Amino acid sequence: MSESIAAIREKLSQVTSEQDPFFQLCTQDERKGVQKLLQSTRKKWEKEAKLAAKLIEMKRYETDLFKQGFQYIAGVDEVGRGPLAGPVVAAAVILPADFSVVGINDSKQLNEAKRDMLFEVIKKEAISIGIGIIDHDIIDQVNIYEATKIAMREALEKLNPAPDFVLIDAMPLKYSESELSLIKGDTKSISIAAASIIAKVTRDRIMQQYDELYPGYDFANNMGYGTKKHLNGLDTIGICPIHRLSFSPVKEAKLHFESLK
Repeated sequence: MSESIAAIREKLSQVTSEQDPFFQLCTQDERKGVQKLLQSTRKKWEKEAKLAAKLIEMKRYETDLFKQGFQYIAGVDEVGRGPLAGPVVAAAVILPADFSVVGINDSKQLNEAKRDMLFEVIKKEAISIGIGIIDHDIIDQVNIYEATKIAMREALEKLNPAPDFVLIDAMPLKYSESELSLIKGDTKSISIAAASIIAKVTRDRIMQQYDELYPGYDFANNMGYGTKKHLNGLDTIGICPIHRLSFSPVKEAKLHFESLK
């Protein structure tokens, strides 16, 4: 074969099977560069096959529910139960039956760039999205578990059309007679995983804005979790208006600075 490596790379990018005549022709080319291209092409196909299989696996609950006659299946998830500051955010997402975007998974397993990209794709393709945001003061009043349920209900109530089945990550919500709670649901259900991405990106952007209002705690990077920089900020600055006063060590920091007055 007399074609350049660059030309072969371009043609291989359009090939989808080892049975393709061009791929077979390339296997006879003994140049190391061509053999490396064949190897990388096989790896690309293997990765694509795994993603396609993962998509089918992630849709198995939804697929079964669609077969039972349900039309608007909502996945629900939350982000922000553990941080020392900021709101808890829940999202509810209804996806169409033919949703086929690969790579959607638990938002914690995705990097920021991937989450942001999928956030836009989900917003574009979802039938409906609802978001519930419950601030720190309500969390302090009712506790984080109850605040999370309030956020989830708020997200569900914003859906239009209303869901006829609800898939929820981890906690039973009793929002609907037709619902299923799944442990680690954001790794098992495409709808819950999509909701986790919407909730995570939404909350991260809120915390990045709070970082500008309340510098010194590194909110833009830790999202309110108790990292070393955050705890150092509590020790040196004290609490700020979005800290959860019912959480340790925020409670202790508040008492410490009050004792100095």
